[in-house]
Amino acid sequence: MPVKKILKFLLGIPMVVLLLLIVFNNKQLKSQIFGAIKYRDFEITPGNIAVPYERTLEWKKESAFADSICQVFADLPITNEMLLRKGSTTRILLARLMLKQNVPEVNEIIKKMTVWGNCGSSWSMNLKGDYDFPLTILTTIFWKFGDQPDLIYPETKEHLLNVLLSEDGGNFSYTTPKTLGLLFETENHMLMTEGSRYLKNRWIRQHGNSDSYYDNVQNGMEEKLLSLMGEMKINGLYEFNSIPYLGYTITALLNLEAFASEKVSQTARDVLDYINWSYALSSLNLKHYPPMRRRYEKANIKELTSDYHSAFIKSWLSYSEIGNYDKNVGAGGRHALMGACMPYRPSDRFVEMLFEKGNGYFVRQGHGPKACPEISSAGKKFLISAGGVNRGKKSRIVARPICLFLDDTSDHLSEIFHLSGPGDNFMKWNNTGVYKNFACAAGSVIVPEHMQAVAQSGNWSLYSGGKGVTIVTYAADSLGIMTAFEEVDSSAIFEEIVKENSNPELLKSQFKFPNGLLLKYNVKAKKNQWVMVSENDQKLNRNFDSWPLIEGEIYKEDDERDLLRI
Repeated sequence: MPVKKILKFLLGIPMVVLLLLIVFNNKQLKSQIFGAIKYRDFEITPGNIAVPYERTLEWKKESAFADSICQVFADLPITNEMLLRKGSTTRILLARLMLKQNVPEVNEIIKKMTVWGNCGSSWSMNLKGDYDFPLTILTTIFWKFGDQPDLIYPETKEHLLNVLLSEDGGNFSYTTPKTLGLLFETENHMLMTEGSRYLKNRWIRQHGNSDSYYDNVQNGMEEKLLSLMGEMKINGLYEFNSIPYLGYTITALLNLEAFASEKVSQTARDVLDYINWSYALSSLNLKHYPPMRRRYEKANIKELTSDYHSAFIKSWLSYSEIGNYDKNVGAGGRHALMGACMPYRPSDRFVEMLFEKGNGYFVRQGHGPKACPEISSAGKKFLISAGGVNRGKKSRIVARPICLFLDDTSDHLSEIFHLSGPGDNFMKWNNTGVYKNFACAAGSVIVPEHMQAVAQSGNWSLYSGGKGVTIVTYAADSLGIMTAFEEVDSSAIFEEIVKENSNPELLKSQFKFPNGLLLKYNVKAKKNQWVMVSENDQKLNRNFDSWPLIEGEIYKEDDERDLLRI
């Protein structure tokens, strides 16, 4: 064989190997061959605290708050340029239809709209991505008003169905566009795109088309959506607490909960109930400041009560009998709108837990390998929320300060007790140091300006948190400690704590409660370890990658919690 042919043959081998590797690792191709596939290669155990699903509350049919949110959007202008990109256009149209305002203009605008891009994440090789953002709301409009010809005119309906609702059939897309099928798409994009595809198919089948192309059972769409949401139900979300993406995940789930088959609707409701229960356990009176995955540029947000998830919740609550709550939605208006427009209502226990913590609890929430946990310690009138830990730049996890929420009207980080460290760079923090009524970190405690110490001794300070809450802090440059107690003799607690923890060297690694309970910790723990080490020399499971979805203790009325008393 000539040398040139041999060289050509040998040079061709790597290309063949490369192509085989691409085919072998092509997630999209695998799904076409094998059906539903997993987008996360593990399963989290459920833990001992179940997500509550029971619903007995009666909800009002109308809400002045919801109408006001709709009016805010209905009053916004729509320019021709807005029709060519993602943004507020579709939500403005939805709001006007909800209020039955400017209906002829709404129809004219919809008929002028085009499919300006493709679904899925936009990136340098897919600059016209993100069409699934407007597609999702167009799907909402179609399902809510498609059979109301006085609101959506026949020719508008035709344009929506045959042009703007661009996804149909059974080609469920698991992967980011133009990545050779090698990179999984994000949860929000999968749910928005494939939920919209599924719902277009469902509409067409329900309106007389028997073509198997649109049959969500035969084409595999139902199986794949159930599998995707089933993973979320078992493992929680990969993009937990994400700003901004959680809002779009919830929006897509609201569509499925409202308009899908009974089985798909129920599964979407279950995932929404999990997301909400997670929020309730880590919040107090709609103050919510947990660690999150994506995006780093949102790390400087300091507002406590107006994240995107809270915006949905405030709309839902407006249909309840609860009137006295913070109704500021901040930058989350678009999500408050979806909460106002859609029929989903949360479970009874979730609504109760938002404001009433019973006798308190200590709860740990696992998010799986290479993630970070959520940890919460609640009393009747306080909640300590862990800030989490970044697991390296590629993890895209934003660690937050450890926060002490009180039953008050504070809504900004500067207005509450918090601690973090070392330094100011969240990428270097391990703020998982939360235990029962206790928090510690490798940085000083930040005390809000309006709080004045009742007593002080060295680095120790005593504060009244109001409503029976006593707060004791230790503030040094490289060590901060917060403890919270309820219905105790504050002065006696303070004196005993100072006495039991008088050695600053020992305090770097251990804290003793007034009743003798001894906690050990390492505020400089590795990023894959819980800061807490032991309770009364009984080792704790510090490997939070292995933690169940939700586990802990929800205290009953007759529980004896001696650490609160001396």
